Amino acid sequence: QVRLVESGGGLVQPGGSLRLSCVASGFTLEDYAMGWFRQAPGKEREFVAAIGEIPRDTDYEDSVKGRFTISRDNAKNTVYLQMNSLKPEDTAVYYCAARPREIGRQQWQYNYWGQGTEVTVSS
Repeated sequence: QVRLVESGGGLVQPGGSLRLSCVASGFTLEDYAMGWFRQAPGKEREFVAAIGEIPRDTDYEDSVKGRFTISRDNAKNTVYLQMNSLKPEDTAVYYCAARPREIGRQQWQYNYWGQGTEVTVSS
């Protein structure tokens, strides 16, 4: 059974940091590109970051470039999203997702999704 389980969300002040984790099971993580998406209250879900089978192959949405870093540890079946310099507009439920091989931004390209972890940035 394929599962993606996110964790690491919570309440953080503006300027703070969080590290999200996504643990995968039921498939071979190294054969998949992984993405992080987010959905803010009242908005559609949007792309945040993605990492290819080759870890140096990454892509970021413009508003998070320089603040967020996506990484993967295939030995631990885990993908991470390090979020620094957080802003109130980063408040959202964050989802990880998996798609075979190629990196991408389109949600329809992703086969597997987690249930999400909530991030709230507020003072």
